Amino acid sequence: MVEMVARPYATAFETYAVKHPEVIALSADLTSSVEIDGFRDRHPEQFLSMGMAEQNMLSFAGGMGLAGFRPFIHTFAVFLYRRPYDQLMASVAYPRRKVRLMGFLPGITTPGGMTHQAIEDISVMRAIPNMTVLETGDATEVESIVEVADSIDGPVYCRVLRGSVPRLFDTPLRLGELRVLSEGTDVMVVTAGITTEEAIRARGALDAAGVSVRHLHLSTLKPFDAEAIIAHAASVKHGVVTLENHVVAGGIGSMVAEAMAEAGLGKKLIRLGLQDTYAHGGSRPYLMRYYGLDAIALVRGIERLMGVETGIDENALDAVRVDAVHSNVKAEAL
Repeated sequence: MVEMVARPYATAFETYAVKHPEVIALSADLTSSVEIDGFRDRHPEQFLSMGMAEQNMLSFAGGMGLAGFRPFIHTFAVFLYRRPYDQLMASVAYPRRKVRLMGFLPGITTPGGMTHQAIEDISVMRAIPNMTVLETGDATEVESIVEVADSIDGPVYCRVLRGSVPRLFDTPLRLGELRVLSEGTDVMVVTAGITTEEAIRARGALDAAGVSVRHLHLSTLKPFDAEAIIAHAASVKHGVVTLENHVVAGGIGSMVAEAMAEAGLGKKLIRLGLQDTYAHGGSRPYLMRYYGLDAIALVRGIERLMGVETGIDENALDAVRVDAVHSNVKAEAL
């Protein structure tokens, strides 16, 4: 039974920030939706509400960084780069300010549809010079992302999970380190964020069907450890499948493809994720099934890669975890 942790970010941020008075929480009118409403109430001297004005907030944060503060910007991921892109580049990334961009609701983790879904953020953020990109995949990584982000000498963008988050790992997120979750020899699977849980759901059935999976979980997306990826990919027989909560163009699948091409590694690659499309609104399990981001999509991708039929159906997979769509913590996302 997977342990579920309620609002791990809220606890982790408050615990860290009260020990570091130069850390300032900035909010863009979504304070309760990004789990810092309690921090606002208990530590108003370290909190600023910037209103629904993300462009101004990014420029303001750059100025705070120049003044020696370390601002943590909290809002939905999509509002950290689409609307304020010019301010992000000029005020934060170019001068290498220590601004921590905490982006909630990455990808299709929101039922809010296109306006709220950050589906191309990895491709955008990894292209920005000086920017570090991190992603959380479970409660343990959410609990450790605040300290890791604040250790970076420059700006950092984080894809953060909120609400009730499963605990999948025993060790904290470590900058630059990938996790080897299984050491199979047939196919390599690369996941990050919420897709790691889906790959774990599929691994038992794949093992029972005689498919040996090497499963890598990424939390540091930039800098990207191409050398480690290539070493693992070279050790499997059939090739690589990537599964990501993002469009396949420019995301994890592209990173792996770039690494394989530059190394001259002639292995097959299948990239699973959003295929050049926006996503509509709906529950997370529904959207993951509809757009091919879930465990059964991974099984079918592995079958295509290997040219086999495993006979695995939905009943053979570990149970899906269904989140309530309507709750107080998600109210502002709808």
